[in-house]
Amino acid sequence: MFSSVNSMGLMGLRAYPVQAEVDLSQSMPAFEIVGLPGAAVKESRDRVRSAIRNCGMAFPLGKIIVNLSPADVRKDGALYDLPIFMGILTAAGMLEADLSDSAFLGELSLSGEVRRVNGVLPLVLQAKEMGLRNVFIPEGNAAEGAVVKGINVYPLAHVQQLLDHYFKGQPLETAKPVPTEPAAADSFLDFADVKGQSGAKRALEVAAAGGHNLLMIGSPGAGKSMLAKRIPSILPEMTFEESIETTKIHSVAGLLSEQASLITQRPFRAPHHTISPAGLSGGGTVPRPGEISLAHNGVLFLDELPEFSRDAMEVLRQPIEDGQVTISRVSGSLTYPCSMMVVAAMNPCPCGYYGHPVRECTCSQNAVGRYLSKVSGPLLDRLDLHIEVAPVEYEHLVSTQKEESSASIRQRVNAARHLQQQRYQGLGFSCNANLPAPAVNRFCPMDDGATALLSRAFDTMGLSARAYDRILKVSRTIADLDSAEVISRRHIAEAVQYRSLDRKYWNR
Repeated sequence: MFSSVNSMGLMGLRAYPVQAEVDLSQSMPAFEIVGLPGAAVKESRDRVRSAIRNCGMAFPLGKIIVNLSPADVRKDGALYDLPIFMGILTAAGMLEADLSDSAFLGELSLSGEVRRVNGVLPLVLQAKEMGLRNVFIPEGNAAEGAVVKGINVYPLAHVQQLLDHYFKGQPLETAKPVPTEPAAADSFLDFADVKGQSGAKRALEVAAAGGHNLLMIGSPGAGKSMLAKRIPSILPEMTFEESIETTKIHSVAGLLSEQASLITQRPFRAPHHTISPAGLSGGGTVPRPGEISLAHNGVLFLDELPEFSRDAMEVLRQPIEDGQVTISRVSGSLTYPCSMMVVAAMNPCPCGYYGHPVRECTCSQNAVGRYLSKVSGPLLDRLDLHIEVAPVEYEHLVSTQKEESSASIRQRVNAARHLQQQRYQGLGFSCNANLPAPAVNRFCPMDDGATALLSRAFDTMGLSARAYDRILKVSRTIADLDSAEVISRRHIAEAVQYRSLDRKYWNR
């Protein structure tokens, strides 16, 4: 007999329909799986056979052939255990039910437990697009599956629940959506704990408001890492669309907990400088998301930037520009989104004290030059704001004056980001940093004073066309923080100031 059961597969973030076709014939006993199955899929034979027996049923005798269609696309992972299980039962006549409007996803244990799998959110979304009414998923994935509305999502802890659903008329309950709330303000490190550093705080506020990339240069102990770790406390709230995108990536990577439904807190990724280029961009036989994709809609913090390998740093150039990364392998090419805010920190020299107001640098000029040259010009040009984090003065450390809290800064950031979302509604982007070059002049109008100042800065500083665009985008963000429609001279002046530090260190 023959049966066909709906399931889904994943290629990166793209889900596609898969049919588990089962043919059972009276012949020498055999159990074969075809359709380009990976190692985990081939091992499904033993898991399914044991699960059927441990549910008190006899495994059907005869030749069983399972075809996972489309047959020209490689199938990986254990999520096909459940559809193969259902396909064998229906082909053997042990289960008589109409499964045409349902899809099945899940790994089986030898005892019949249904175990969680990765990538359930994009898979359930695909089931909904296919017009299916029901999807059966592991109980461990119930929270993320319940996010999708318009389809019945049934969580399973054991296949016996599925059999009771069809055999005994004991209907399963659909998964209940888990309420999602923004992370509490007290769950973050607060800028109120940072003494002094008013200039650095202002730059971080501008960067957060517009989603701009930022480089901090300063001596050891000046507070670069401390400032960076507090960035999540001032990042704007995520939109529902951003939450869905981010959750899909973390779901595919297997980083969602069982209790997690939607990610509502912007990611903050801080990989160690020993990370490989593939660790940053993503990779593997079946390419998985790397750190730059896991930071999508959030922050990628690169501490001690010159200590990263040159190859790893250069991997960032194209994704920073395009907001996506394409990974090519023999099996195919996958594209992951990576619209992130890159925050980098570095010392000005190997000893860390070049340009320090008190401590003397022990490095030779050649050593300083070699150290700084590890950060290439093209990468530096893609970092919108360059700021110097000076050592904190004693008076600030002992001061009892209260510093501005992250909550106050975040209010201004949210207001500026709201203006941007309204301005760019329906255009495919929502912040100034992602403003495409052809639209810069349209959305960044300047008054006469601003135009004259930018013209002089362009000629005097020898700016590139990319630097010109990025100065305008940063100026647009500064104007948004002031709730100004037109960019004025002082907005340009502040933005140009954030592009001048590379002239101090790299053009010596």
